[in-house]
Amino acid sequence: MSRKKPSVDRVFHALGDPSRRAIVEKLSEGPMSVSRLAEPLNITLAAVVQHLQVLEESGLVQTEKVGRVRTCRIEPAGLAVVEQWVGDRRSMWERRLDHLGDLLAEPDESD
Repeated sequence: MSRKKPSVDRVFHALGDPSRRAIVEKLSEGPMSVSRLAEPLNITLAAVVQHLQVLEESGLVQTEKVGRVRTCRIEPAGLAVVEQWVGDRRSMWERRLDHLGDLLAEPDESD
């Protein structure tokens, strides 16, 4: 099954919430169940499920239910979208700063 490329807007929206960022950070350690994710968060299991839904819709997390256990894992494509966006901005600013450095290095013609 082919997945749609995650939207950078949806990814940033999903990461804008501290609980969702905490979930993503926890999943960086490896796949885990929803109940295990909920343990350190001090929010209800229902709230964790809602956050996971947003993360899944954004393309950052993938979940799979086997029996009564829902296992969650990071979806690298969602993070790649952010990495590409940041990389594009970094390249632009590096070019601008290089150009500014060149201008500042030019000898002052008023001497």
